[in-house]
Amino acid sequence: MTATETLSSGTVEPGFDGVRDAFEAALAEDGASGAGLSIRQDGRTVVDLWGGTADAETGRAWTSATPSVIFSATKGVMSILIARLVQDGLLDYDAPVARYWPEFGRAGKAEVTVGDAVAHRAGLSAPVVDWTTDDLLDWDRSVALLADQEPLWRPGSGWAYHAITHGWLTGEIVRRVTGSMPGAYLSRLATDPLGIDAWIGLPSDRAGDAATLQVGRTLRALTLRQREAIDAGASVWPQRALTLGGALPVELVGPGEGFNRPDVQAAQIPGAGGIATAHALAAFWSAVVAETDGVRLVDDETARAVAVVRSEGAPVFSSPPPWPRWGRGVQLDSEARRYLGSSSIGHDGAGGQVAFADLDARIGFAFLTNRMEADDDRATRIVEALRQALTAPAAA
Repeated sequence: MTATETLSSGTVEPGFDGVRDAFEAALAEDGASGAGLSIRQDGRTVVDLWGGTADAETGRAWTSATPSVIFSATKGVMSILIARLVQDGLLDYDAPVARYWPEFGRAGKAEVTVGDAVAHRAGLSAPVVDWTTDDLLDWDRSVALLADQEPLWRPGSGWAYHAITHGWLTGEIVRRVTGSMPGAYLSRLATDPLGIDAWIGLPSDRAGDAATLQVGRTLRALTLRQREAIDAGASVWPQRALTLGGALPVELVGPGEGFNRPDVQAAQIPGAGGIATAHALAAFWSAVVAETDGVRLVDDETARAVAVVRSEGAPVFSSPPPWPRWGRGVQLDSEARRYLGSSSIGHDGAGGQVAFADLDARIGFAFLTNRMEADDDRATRIVEALRQALTAPAAA
């Protein structure tokens, strides 16, 4: 590997120079933010890059050790934790959630399956009552509110994105089956064996280390259009899925707000609150498809079962296409989110985060940024450069 000497720091193996160029182009778009990119192939790091600014106010640089909130990429991590429990015979996708979490069976949810819950088909995409920040930070209160709520539509009959609530559904299933909170189970299964910096609930000794998140121009414009659409009669449920009725800002962050708050980063919010370095997240996804530093999280059969399509097409609450596709909790390649192809499984996150594995290419990939945009093709261009590198004659 050779060290790069331009906008970014880090290492790139021969044949992946185009990936570095695409990452550099993403950094060059804005001099006030930063990003990290890490890629593994067959368990071995082939790209590890970082650059820019982790905190625009203080000028703190983004380094190889800079963690960042990964937003909904946390759902991909949780879906692999669920898959491992299925592989170990401790959980069944076709079983009712209430088999493991009896209180969940209340209010017309007795037949909701684990498969429904992970694939955004449980009917609990948004709360009926307004949540407060105190509710958001209180695990027992959060799961009790969801257990008590009636579904917004007949479970299993359609899908709508469970932007934040997904994490308490998967997380409470993990807690009931393992006896551990999801952050502890993640540590035991993956982060401790791999020796990586990734958490659901940032430890107190790492408080202040995470990159400070910024709302970009296109994200601010999108949320303004969404507010105008709601005022004109559009469904309020997709926005409530993000804000929980007031517990979070609609952009998810702000100066000292939302996921920039230390107490929110310290809480276990497995639908959007994971925090990791790019290096760590790439290692996690690499271990899904290849032995990585002596660790394999799931076998090939389980990984391919996770990729079976469970939700696609138009959602319950109208939104313009293109629409994403979901496997058993993981996000699949689609027009809405391009990965390497049909053997890719992963999850993106608000503002431009992208993390995935590819079973055929045996790739683990993670791109993280603290400049949150809506109309954003930074990661897509990097993935395309990776595709070209993998299909070049030298790589073949």
